[in-house]
Amino acid sequence: MTFHKGDFLLVDYVAKVKETGEVFDTTLEEVAKKERLYKEGEVYESKLIAVGEGWVLKALDDSLPSLQVNKPETVEISPDKAFGPRDPEKLKMIPLKRLRDKGITPQIGMRIEYEKKSATIRTVGAGRVTLDFNPPLAGKTLVYEVTTKTKLESPEEKLTALVHRRIPLVEAAKFKIKMKSSEVEIQVPDEAFYLEGIQLAKRGIATDIHHFFPDISKVGFVETFKNPKATVKPPKEEKKPKAKRTRKAKRT
Repeated sequence: MTFHKGDFLLVDYVAKVKETGEVFDTTLEEVAKKERLYKEGEVYESKLIAVGEGWVLKALDDSLPSLQVNKPETVEISPDKAFGPRDPEKLKMIPLKRLRDKGITPQIGMRIEYEKKSATIRTVGAGRVTLDFNPPLAGKTLVYEVTTKTKLESPEEKLTALVHRRIPLVEAAKFKIKMKSSEVEIQVPDEAFYLEGIQLAKRGIATDIHHFFPDISKVGFVETFKNPKATVKPPKEEKKPKAKRTRKAKRT
């Protein structure tokens, strides 16, 4: 099977730094726990990738058409096709006091925000700290161990996957999706009503659906709030008509 641009794939992977063997990302919960990457509340499951849409590193994206379902493959990505080379100009030494004044106790390897930029603490010396503003994986060769689990075919599967991609904390099956002519209606379960960023997620879902289903002109979200105190009255029993009494004829 050959995959093409726009195909929907569910993919598992383990991503490592080639030079050290360090695992920095994975879709597999057991690997995340083993490598001490596990985060409570994180969803570990096969990742949805639309081929050629830039949802993963371009070099990994470009390799997807040559992969096969359920056949593990290894994809190696050089630094220039990953996060670029390390730039010595992005190393900056600052006084230790500046961080302590911000309530930060610096430790080597710690990621912090400094002057609205992300940085890694590389050294902590006598009153001085070296900050590295390069991306953490800059200058590294990356190795992805990839397995394509399945290719989604039906519109219903694809719509469900697009919803779950934006709202991964709620089970995909709890969203009821109706597709009729040029409209899609998505019934949102109450577990999703108050999720942080839910409005942005819904906007993103609508944008994704319009992109992959250009014939869909309208995407609607239905949220139903039930009254927990309301009681459902049983239906009234219909009264059976009384049988008419017949008078017996008198004997003469």
